[in-house]
Amino acid sequence: LEGYESIRNEVRYGKNSRIDILLEGPARPPCYVEIKNVTLSRRPGHAEFPDAATARGLKHLDELAAMARSGARAVMFYLVQRGDAKNFAIASDIDPAYHAAWINARAAGVETMAWSCHITPHEIELDRALPVAAPPQNG
Repeated sequence: LEGYESIRNEVRYGKNSRIDILLEGPARPPCYVEIKNVTLSRRPGHAEFPDAATARGLKHLDELAAMARSGARAVMFYLVQRGDAKNFAIASDIDPAYHAAWINARAAGVETMAWSCHITPHEIELDRALPVAAPPQNG
């Protein structure tokens, strides 16, 4: 996500949506970044999203996929607010529709990034990129 000159927040796009971050710069396509907060962990070291069915999250994936198909760069960024996470996956059993939309969004060119955070009483800062579990081959 480096190398862009302009960073704008809450920019309107798509069908009555707002993107969390729009990155822009000369000689490169705009980059639409949607950020999802992740706190769910049902197994040690394994972070998951969503923790409940999310119609809004589904809409965001569909909007990002449309942007990617139009030639823009589109990124779904999962901000894992747990210091113990070692990897990240979509919780397909919690929201199968979101999981299907995530697979379709990836096929359309939407990038997936997941980062863990270092959390202290004084700050929360990005720590490291986490591996993202690939969708099942039959999905």
